[in-house]
Amino acid sequence: MYLPAIFSLIFLPLVLLLLAYYQPEQTALLSFVAVILALLPFFISFERRSWQVRNLLPIVVMAALATAGRLLFAAAPSFKPVLSIIIVTAISFGPASGFMTGALTALASNLFFGQGPWTPWQMYGFGLVGYLAGLLQQRAAFKRPLFVYVYGFLSAFLYGIILDTWHLISFLRPVTWQGALLIYGQGAIFNLLLAIATVVFLIPIRAPWTRQLDRIKEKFGLMA
Repeated sequence: MYLPAIFSLIFLPLVLLLLAYYQPEQTALLSFVAVILALLPFFISFERRSWQVRNLLPIVVMAALATAGRLLFAAAPSFKPVLSIIIVTAISFGPASGFMTGALTALASNLFFGQGPWTPWQMYGFGLVGYLAGLLQQRAAFKRPLFVYVYGFLSAFLYGIILDTWHLISFLRPVTWQGALLIYGQGAIFNLLLAIATVVFLIPIRAPWTRQLDRIKEKFGLMA
């Protein structure tokens, strides 16, 4: 799963930088295609793993919980438990499951909020947050709870920057430094609220949910 991540982490930012520099007429469409291509290696790599059906159930259940959390807090657009649920899933089940939980959460929740060209960007953003959380867990970076909360706080800005980039690429003509700073500056307020919400929800659910997910993983012999 590492090579797909490396490809996506290099490919997508490179394409977006080129689009911002050359500013072709079809910038929004090309960026949409670029995000789809960045998602494909993750899905292909996940599909090739010889997992039994029971290994997919936790991903589906946690994605459903994250979707429910996004719906329950629909009245507060930036104050949601979505990222905290994705991070906890990734800690217990690994990078691949974290990515798929995030991607499925965006796809499923947008059945209620509305699908559109922003959906692949949200899938990529949520998925990347989950993937990196699982990777950091494997690298023993989350030995202390504080590090999980710090990551949760920063992950909201990572997700927010990805969505702000979609807004910039899709609606700003021409792309200028002044316009980009305005878009990212306005988005920073909402990203901060999401960051605070992620930590607020992580604090009560991190330990008990992780224990329960680890018990389920061990009891049913699920792969991380």
